Amino acid sequence: MDLKQLRREILEKVRAFGKAAGRERFVPGVSYVNYAGRVYDGAELVNLVDSSLDFWLTAGRYAAAFEKQFAQWIGVSYCLLTNSGSSANLLAVSALTSPFLRKRRLTPGDEVITTACGFPTTINPIIQNNLVPVFVDVEPGTYNIDVSKIGAAITKKTKALVVAHTLGNPAEMDRLLKIVKRHKLWLIEDNCDALGANYRGKHTGTFGHIATCSFYPAHHITMGEGGAVLTSDPLLRRIVLSFRDWGRDCWCLPGSDNTCGKRFSRRFPGLPPGYDHKYVYSHIGYNLKVTDMQAAVGLAQLGKLPRFIKKRRENFAFLHRGLKRQERYLRLPHATKNSEPSWFGFPILVREDAPFTRGEMVNYLEDKRIATRMLFGGNLTRQPAYAASHYRVAGGLQVTDQVMKRLFWIGVYPGITREKLSFVVKTIAAFIDRYRA
Repeated sequence: MDLKQLRREILEKVRAFGKAAGRERFVPGVSYVNYAGRVYDGAELVNLVDSSLDFWLTAGRYAAAFEKQFAQWIGVSYCLLTNSGSSANLLAVSALTSPFLRKRRLTPGDEVITTACGFPTTINPIIQNNLVPVFVDVEPGTYNIDVSKIGAAITKKTKALVVAHTLGNPAEMDRLLKIVKRHKLWLIEDNCDALGANYRGKHTGTFGHIATCSFYPAHHITMGEGGAVLTSDPLLRRIVLSFRDWGRDCWCLPGSDNTCGKRFSRRFPGLPPGYDHKYVYSHIGYNLKVTDMQAAVGLAQLGKLPRFIKKRRENFAFLHRGLKRQERYLRLPHATKNSEPSWFGFPILVREDAPFTRGEMVNYLEDKRIATRMLFGGNLTRQPAYAASHYRVAGGLQVTDQVMKRLFWIGVYPGITREKLSFVVKTIAAFIDRYRA
């Protein structure tokens, strides 16, 4: 039996299956308008099945290809795949605790400035590494960290900043980078919601010492589960690789041996001379690798990323135009100056003097089968999970509290058709018209 020919036949049938999958007819008020979702075709299915036929179940040729191409696309030297964006954040913060960084390593009790407005796994690694999150407020309209308030939050214990680009809208990087340089801080960019966003023509995820991405189905491209850590620093790459791969000192790829040529000739304090380098551990690490089947899907998605970003921007612009006349009661988002966002969602803040509440509006939209989402955890200091956590708030969280009480967002992902977007705009108008004098 010719296995190569059999594989070709299998993949051709998979490709035909992908083409045959049709799109459902949209029925307003009956069909669901999701906030996010997978957008794929036969290319992803072919890659997935091709990888499965290799039966190389850990990271392999597809993972290597994705890491190389993604790093080139975004503009960094290294991309390290991991099993989720949350794991990427854990690896990014953990890397900064490495003894390899000597005097610059983070140690228990050091402070890390961030915001309480966002997703929990942006701040969880700070707490999990026995560091102290210091929360500053966010800006209205962009809901990014308020850079003007960072200076007052810095103390002698401040060692790092962790900044997320909220819903794909870049943070104000000019002033952030000045603060980082002036105070010699580490900068981690949580770029999970902002893949393809630009600040002064440069991709977010390339400004920090380390950045992270997520490839969960809701994000700009997907592997199902999956994430990545990005850096251009070879030492940080080595540290992240170690933490990701059980904490080992060896950097051989899965299935490879003796890449360094000194597998049995190295010396480490406390270990017998020549102890197998594959079983030397320099960090207390994890196993957070990705599978090659996930990477195979991601590689097909990567080819569509420019089109996906363009569509997200178009959908955002359509909603912004369509909802402009509702600004009496709704605060619409705006892009950060000098930026071109890659929108993850469309945030809407119900104004304090509106004759209706966020809850009433959200319930109305959900009843019409339009999906809504909160801005993740809102004010995370009010979430039950953090009741016993040690943190510091610098200057109050007034805007963050407004976000928690009055903000929600709707989808702009590439799978939303113009017909669906028009229905969303009309439904919001119909709701507000009930309250007009």
